[in-house]
Amino acid sequence: MLRFVFWSLLFLNAALFAYAQVFLGASKGSEEERARIKPQLEAARLTLLTNEQAEAAKAVATPAAAAEPASAPAAASGQASAAAVPAAAPAKPLLCIDVGTFSAGEAKRFESRLAALDLGERQSRQAVQAQDVTSYLVNIPPQGSKEAADRKAGELRNLGLTNFFIMQGESPLKWAISLGVFKTESGAQTLLAQLNKQGVHTARITPRGPQATRYVYRFRDIEADTRERVVAAADAVSDAETKNCR
Repeated sequence: MLRFVFWSLLFLNAALFAYAQVFLGASKGSEEERARIKPQLEAARLTLLTNEQAEAAKAVATPAAAAEPASAPAAASGQASAAAVPAAAPAKPLLCIDVGTFSAGEAKRFESRLAALDLGERQSRQAVQAQDVTSYLVNIPPQGSKEAADRKAGELRNLGLTNFFIMQGESPLKWAISLGVFKTESGAQTLLAQLNKQGVHTARITPRGPQATRYVYRFRDIEADTRERVVAAADAVSDAETKNCR
């Protein structure tokens, strides 16, 4: 009997506790929520809008809302455009060269080979007076007088040389001593080496030939590959020299 009374009282206490938590707690929470909201609702300051005013407010709010998300794609598009533009390639250095000299016939053949390059104003030609070498003279320079030339001739005989003669006539080589004339410079160089071995150390090689008009070409603002093609064209028609210019 006591056990039944004990369990009945325990069950009754639990039921009362649950009732207090559910109903009294909810009532207390609702009262606190109403107390919090009440100061925020000031009926005196509320304004009722007409249909026209409501539509106008909606029209103003819609573009502003649409513009905000659109800004992100625009920024992304700008970044993509910037990334899509490739970096400018470094400019190739431009060169200036002089090529020459050429005879009239060589110049004509040279220009025909240059035509494919279409260089226009970057190519120019200048006429110069130069010696048209036809032979190479091995000689001892002019001695200034016949007597001095005779003395030098005696020295050569003492060295065992007999194949020479004293040059006369009105020319820059008057009173020089000729030791040999050659068609090629290599032949003249061979004789000069032999003379040095025999003790003749004042001999020299003098190119001979008439003065003639020759041509020098200048190429400005050309690239390295164009320079190579110009030099190749020159080598094909002549032994012209190539020099850098400004």
